[in-house]
Amino acid sequence: MFVARSIAADHKDLIHDVSFDFHGRRMATCSSDQSVKVWDKSESGDWHCTASWKTHSGSVWRVTWAHPEFGQVLASCSFDRTAAVWEEIVGESNDKLRGQSHWVKRTTLVDSRTSVTDVKFAPKHMGLMLATCSADGIVRIYEAPDVMNLSQWSLQHEISCKLSCSCISWNPSSSRAHSPMVAVGSDDSSPNAMAKVQIFEYNENTRKYAKAETLMTVTDPVHDIAFAPNLGRSFHILAIATKDVRIFTLKPVRKELTSSGGPTKFEIHIVAQFDNHNSQVWRVSWNITGTVLASSGDDGCVRLWKANYMDNWKCTGILKGNGSPVNGSSQQGNSNPSLGSNIPSLQNSLNGSSASRYFFPPLDSPRAGSRWSSYAQLLPPPPPPPPLLEPSCDADTANLQYPHPRRRSLSRPLNPLPENEGV
Repeated sequence: MFVARSIAADHKDLIHDVSFDFHGRRMATCSSDQSVKVWDKSESGDWHCTASWKTHSGSVWRVTWAHPEFGQVLASCSFDRTAAVWEEIVGESNDKLRGQSHWVKRTTLVDSRTSVTDVKFAPKHMGLMLATCSADGIVRIYEAPDVMNLSQWSLQHEISCKLSCSCISWNPSSSRAHSPMVAVGSDDSSPNAMAKVQIFEYNENTRKYAKAETLMTVTDPVHDIAFAPNLGRSFHILAIATKDVRIFTLKPVRKELTSSGGPTKFEIHIVAQFDNHNSQVWRVSWNITGTVLASSGDDGCVRLWKANYMDNWKCTGILKGNGSPVNGSSQQGNSNPSLGSNIPSLQNSLNGSSASRYFFPPLDSPRAGSRWSSYAQLLPPPPPPPPLLEPSCDADTANLQYPHPRRRSLSRPLNPLPENEGV
């Protein structure tokens, strides 16, 4: 079903993060070897390293792309207590690198006194803004007032989380009904640290970020956190990577039911919880429509999760890094018991249950050996087409009118235009 393609990364130490650009044609990797590499995808689908450089004086934990509207811009963060912004430029005519692109450091952000553990660009509708979080428990939000001059960044906000921060995620919603929000996760293992996820919302009146919610049920160290892209939903979906995978919904309470002027209050529900990895889960990532969640864990697998029409989340695929098949028993997935739904194995889902309708193979017949050929063997046969209407022998077939597929009534013929009113 899935083809694993190995890439010789040539990093000299552990790779901590992989980040795709907006179009999915470029990829950046970072490592404990203190370097960042940029990869470009060729027309044949192969990845080629087009840039590699030393970025920090310590392990590089995260790397992320800005929206291409702001150019080819990367941000990285490191154990060396700094975050850095990088821009790809093309050599000028009087440059030795004329016509060649190379990456230059635009700024170094040095406000943190401890390791900077995550860095994320804000959604593009907010402008060129960057959030960092650190082991000192502070989230810092920077802004580039002039997008043409990326050497100038101003510290706009400092948010104290009172816990060592490990990951952050912006709420991507561009709706005016939703204020900017940042979710922060903590991997603090001290006995006094309880709830590990906090959500902060921007207040237009005070022009500051204030704590809106704390997810009290998440008490294990959090390694990654991700808001789902919001394509018109009135509520938010948040995925959390901890000792398992958890998916929460946050539904805003109507303003008239809350104190005016304060942060938005949410009805928080856990809609799925999966321990299929049987290990620590390190990353969670959504597809561009926010309908499929990918998670990776210490079991060496990437698992894909999707909700059906009943809003029950199920495992729809397992990818093993070495390309070896995963047996059916390990594909079993359990949703949150409080939801009262048991998730069948992927094999059972494909053999006629309701989950099978959520696979969308191409319209053409699959080629032998293609990723859809295995689906074609598992999917139930399509229902027979409805019988065609057969007119009687004495019917005038030239005058038969068939209804439009989207209309219930027969279409009426158009009245002819008068001779003098033609266009």
